[in-house]
Amino acid sequence: MNTDDTVTFTTQFEEDVYTGLTDFPKHLSSKYFYDKTGDKLFQDIMAMPEYYLTNSEHEVLSLHTRPILHAFDSQKEGFDLIELGAGDGLKTKILLKYAIANKYDVQYMPIDISQNALNGLSNSLQNEIPDLKVQAQRGTYFDILKQLKTMSTRKKVIMVLGSNIGNLLHPQAIDFLKNIQEAMNPDDLLFMGFDLKKNPQTILDAYNDSTGITAAFNKNVLVRINRELKANFDPSKFKHWETYDPETGTAKSYLVSTERQDVEIKNLDLKISFDAWESIHTEISQKYDHPIIKWLADESNLKVLDQFSDNKNYYANYLFTVK
Repeated sequence: MNTDDTVTFTTQFEEDVYTGLTDFPKHLSSKYFYDKTGDKLFQDIMAMPEYYLTNSEHEVLSLHTRPILHAFDSQKEGFDLIELGAGDGLKTKILLKYAIANKYDVQYMPIDISQNALNGLSNSLQNEIPDLKVQAQRGTYFDILKQLKTMSTRKKVIMVLGSNIGNLLHPQAIDFLKNIQEAMNPDDLLFMGFDLKKNPQTILDAYNDSTGITAAFNKNVLVRINRELKANFDPSKFKHWETYDPETGTAKSYLVSTERQDVEIKNLDLKISFDAWESIHTEISQKYDHPIIKWLADESNLKVLDQFSDNKNYYANYLFTVK
């Protein structure tokens, strides 16, 4: 991996781990939570009573299935549903089952960074909706955005559920939305979920459950570095910590070293020192209000067409088009 003067990398994972752990303050990307173990832990998180996001968005899609599909394709002329970060597709299946049952000409194109998640989704769709056309593709959001404009020759509905945009601070979210907007044709649509501001304790509980599932999910990035990069992190020496700022709407996850320690990452020829109570920032989960969502759209040359909410107004799915 090393040359005399520079550090070279064979994977993006190596580069991001090296960059994040040699920076100050230290940080790691939440996208590396997801491997076979991380995928299972996230399924467990979504089933937790404290993790309101899944049930709230499930309620949105269940309450408004018909008007959402009508907004996607009012004349039933056909469209491609391209989902970024598809995961297990549990909520998306609400829309897909309705679409097939009501004779919409839809092709589903799920995109995910996890091949394990895509394999599971493709298998379940084959069993549950055998008449659905599916074209799955592995990749990150940014990989796919480069290809988005040419991925489909007909109307595209680009979908981002789970408030995945919340993993980005506002400037990065605007860049992300602009990249999507630039890949859209005039009749294309963007359907996106936003977690709304609410009781701060409700938000903290969602990311710091008493059973420790979220902590295990956060620490899985260390387990993955151990396995793939031959490191010797001891996850028990790190504490999962969650914060939420109700003014900015930003929730942050950290791993905090509980003692002074050194960690060796053999594949990177790297030794990292941690002071007691030094942190690794691992995730951002941004919360929104409606004026902020409208501002993000305006800054990204998008126009709000409609929005759909759950009964508690915990969550909203917005429909955008190009200005």
